[in-house]
Amino acid sequence: MNFGLTQEQEMVVQTVRDFVESEIYPHEDLVERTGEVPPDLGEEIKRKCIELGFYGCNFPEELGGAGLDPLTFTLVERELGRGSMGLTVFFGRPSGILMACEGEQRERYLLPAIRGEKVDALAMTEPDAGSDVRGMKCSARRDGSDFIVNGTKHFISHADLADFVILFAATGEEQTAKGPKKKITAFLVDRGTPGFEIRKGYSSLSHRGYHNSILTFTDCRLPATQVLGEVDHGFDIANEWLSGTRLTVAATCVGRARRVFDMALSYAAERKQFGKPLAGTQLFQKKLADMQTEISLGLLASLRVGRLIDEHKFAPEMISIVKRNNCGKALDIARAARDMHGGNGISEEFQVMRHMLNLETVNTYEGTHDIHALILGRAITGLQAFA
Repeated sequence: MNFGLTQEQEMVVQTVRDFVESEIYPHEDLVERTGEVPPDLGEEIKRKCIELGFYGCNFPEELGGAGLDPLTFTLVERELGRGSMGLTVFFGRPSGILMACEGEQRERYLLPAIRGEKVDALAMTEPDAGSDVRGMKCSARRDGSDFIVNGTKHFISHADLADFVILFAATGEEQTAKGPKKKITAFLVDRGTPGFEIRKGYSSLSHRGYHNSILTFTDCRLPATQVLGEVDHGFDIANEWLSGTRLTVAATCVGRARRVFDMALSYAAERKQFGKPLAGTQLFQKKLADMQTEISLGLLASLRVGRLIDEHKFAPEMISIVKRNNCGKALDIARAARDMHGGNGISEEFQVMRHMLNLETVNTYEGTHDIHALILGRAITGLQAFA
């Protein structure tokens, strides 16, 4: 398998890296200090991304996207991983699940999202149903040709920016050999729909400026035309279009690890102890060598899975492997970088602690570290785990 990048891919990497360094880095301190991204700044980043031709780059060219293949898109996410999520969210990558839009939904949701005219948010997690997605209590019951939605979602990323959300709700129950199982349906819900409210979410110690929200649905009436995909088959489209997001998280972690590695390297080269730079000591050289090794291996793993997705040869457990590995190793690297800064590692001036805190949370979304361990365990043994 060839892991070398094409000339076009190298150009994509350099273009996105330059964008992050020139358009994202200069504003990070402001976002970190205030916890907010000024609306005009977010719009400016979006506008420049559109002008660059990268907005909606994960969608086909015939729909107005850049048509990047999974491997090249993985490289884009790696570069974006170097910057603040509060700012890079405006480098628009709409949810791939919107490819399930049909008929009028394409003109109303899919195409505007790709053009940057509308922003989507994925609404799945609930207060009592995080990893246990089938345990969701948010429900949608039929009322004639409509559905009436009631329930709550929380930790919904960037819903404060969204024009509409992709809602997953229980629409029934079926009996299986393992007991009753809820049927799930996906809906497209516009901001401002009666009975739908977006409220400020929880205060977070990480990813400043990248907000989560609480969504409440109170007798929210949705016509059948708002169903995305087929009724009771929401998980089918979720599994088809969302598994790749776990790979992008893994790739993002490689970029974040590289950012803190660069900080550690720069600090070790400039900081002197006993008249010599820290970078000249065997201890620091070994630490840097270990960090570089893990970053390179994480990138290779991401590229391998990206290429297998291109070739339709991957299995879900492969993504679990790379997601667990890259997220865990990136956090280890961030902790090592903090330690290499000594007492300065906890100071705001050197910023390394900021990135370490951001990486602390990565293991909790797109499937927790333990959930992916369960996925792998089942794949390895062929058996369902029991308590």
